[in-house]
Amino acid sequence: MLARLPKYIDPLHLADKRSELKGELSLKDFGRLGDMLSDTTGNVVIDLFFSREGRLVKIEGKIETHLQLVCQNCLKALDWPVQAEVHLGIVNSLEQVDRLPPDFEPLFIEEEKILLQNIIEDELLLNLPQYPKHPEPCKIEDTGSRTPGQAEADRQKKQDNPFSILTHLKNLESPHGSTKK
Repeated sequence: MLARLPKYIDPLHLADKRSELKGELSLKDFGRLGDMLSDTTGNVVIDLFFSREGRLVKIEGKIETHLQLVCQNCLKALDWPVQAEVHLGIVNSLEQVDRLPPDFEPLFIEEEKILLQNIIEDELLLNLPQYPKHPEPCKIEDTGSRTPGQAEADRQKKQDNPFSILTHLKNLESPHGSTKK
């Protein structure tokens, strides 16, 4: 296990050596992910194994963390555990994507070295719910601003019905279908 994970990695070189990367990255380092979190304290535990199967370069392993998302119902913190399996195939063309095994996702590589942080952040973003919310119904505090108070409810009852004018017109109608004058 590395005491400190490298910032940039060369997946092809790591695959040739059948290397393993184990360590932690701080959630504070993830810019795109950080915007979606209510709290960026904590770490992501990483365990990745790089290998080659024929011409296919693979990254397999897992990432684990607890994210503090914002519940879309009550806007409070929501603890979201992530235990994601990573199955990536290194590709540099669309033709290579078609040749990946069904359970592998493509990772496009244009340069020799890539940011390890970007790979991990992409995997975390893929494991987020579209609309984070608590599994149980959220308790929203009643501030009184959304529901009318008793005095306002009484005032609304006393207001005339907007259709009351129709009742008046109905009373003016004669038995033969014409209105009285």
